[in-house]
Amino acid sequence: MTRFIEYTVRHYDKLITAMLEHLQMVFVTLLISICLAMVISVFIMNKKRISAWVMRICSMIYAIPSLALFALLIPLTGLGSRTAILVLVVYNQYILVRSFTEGLQMIDPGILEAAVGMGMTDRQIFSRIRFPLALDSIAAGIHIAIISTIGIATIGATIGAGGLGSVLFDGMRTQNAVKIVWGTILCVILVLAANGVLKAIEKKIKKSVYHIN
Repeated sequence: MTRFIEYTVRHYDKLITAMLEHLQMVFVTLLISICLAMVISVFIMNKKRISAWVMRICSMIYAIPSLALFALLIPLTGLGSRTAILVLVVYNQYILVRSFTEGLQMIDPGILEAAVGMGMTDRQIFSRIRFPLALDSIAAGIHIAIISTIGIATIGATIGAGGLGSVLFDGMRTQNAVKIVWGTILCVILVLAANGVLKAIEKKIKKSVYHIN
């Protein structure tokens, strides 16, 4: 316990830096991932054959071990956070596109036909019917993507991306249990905090969407 306290007092700045690096990597990854997945999902939501092929490709990429994908991209994008973010974005497409597409495709055709009969445009149908009804599936996908990103981002430290993985791997390399514990604790805190924030945002979005409708 004394060793744990001593390390925390002496190196709290390094822990904060690692946490901020991890948060930045996760935030940038999720921002790009969600935007890209939404564009892809909207494009394929009415094209079931294309949708099936897209999901097959995404699942094949998702099956590649993260370290192997890092190694494949290093010659092209080099070491550092850029490569880590690219890999994380690619991985997230399987999770997000599947959830987004399933939510957008599971709308009762009768509801869509009624909306068309009322004179709604495709944009109005998407914003007032498809998106609100698919919100639960979209939120579930984002939940999984956040947890996955926080976890896989730690592996980014192996290619110099920084973050909490640098604390964990340095602890394993030097057999320093304090670093391993701190790295694990901070990762868990990030996951719990992200889930809490996302649930609060999800409730507000649902209220605003249904209020507008």
